[in-house]
Amino acid sequence: MKRLAAALALCSALLAQAAPDSVFIEDLTSPELRDALKTGVTTVLVPVGGTEQSGPHLVLGKHNARVRLLAERVARTLGHTLVAPVLAYVPEGSIAPPSSHMRWAGTLSIPEVTFEAVLESAAQSLRAHGFMRVLFIGEHGGYHRSLQRVQARLQKAWSGTPAQAWHVQAYYRSAQVDFASELQRRGFTRDEIGTHAGLLDTSLSLALAPAQVRRDKLAARADGVVGDPRRADAALGRLGADIIVRETVAEIRRLTARP
Repeated sequence: MKRLAAALALCSALLAQAAPDSVFIEDLTSPELRDALKTGVTTVLVPVGGTEQSGPHLVLGKHNARVRLLAERVARTLGHTLVAPVLAYVPEGSIAPPSSHMRWAGTLSIPEVTFEAVLESAAQSLRAHGFMRVLFIGEHGGYHRSLQRVQARLQKAWSGTPAQAWHVQAYYRSAQVDFASELQRRGFTRDEIGTHAGLLDTSLSLALAPAQVRRDKLAARADGVVGDPRRADAALGRLGADIIVRETVAEIRRLTARP
């Protein structure tokens, strides 16, 4: 019995020391990450969110929560892939005078040059530690030109090496085009689906982070909303999330298969 107890204690100790079942870099210790790289985990997603107003019914951090959750699903589907911390500070309009989303309280904005420098430095850091494929996925349409520019600069800097940098455009496109088309096929109008905090946007949040939706504030033509969220539904959001993950994974596999 004493030997059995000792063996069980040893197993418990070893399990306690094991790395967590997480794809998030911030959940790992430095030695755990080093060991993962040694085993071939050399692809990393850099999720880009944003802190912006989304009317009276969606929280300011909706993009950050959603891109983290979806990045996890993408990483687990791909395998041998980790997820960097979400970038929550992005260009959202001028600060003074305020423009775009900066016209509403709580939005945080940084200049494009700062945003691009942060992304580029983060990617270079990841490359220095041994990641071979750095993949940017972005939740918000306003900064995709910046992601393209960063990709181009990194590809030039890494030319002649095995390292790759990609802006995975399917992540955003699959929501705004593929999911929106599916909603139209199901009878929802384009005006209702909307482009910001409407039915599409709100359905995704209901599916992925329901606590971030103020259900008693759903209203048509609310301040800061483009669309009508009143018929938003978690089941629709789950459909959209599946489309985003499927199309993002497919594009990543195409991109990283290139020589």
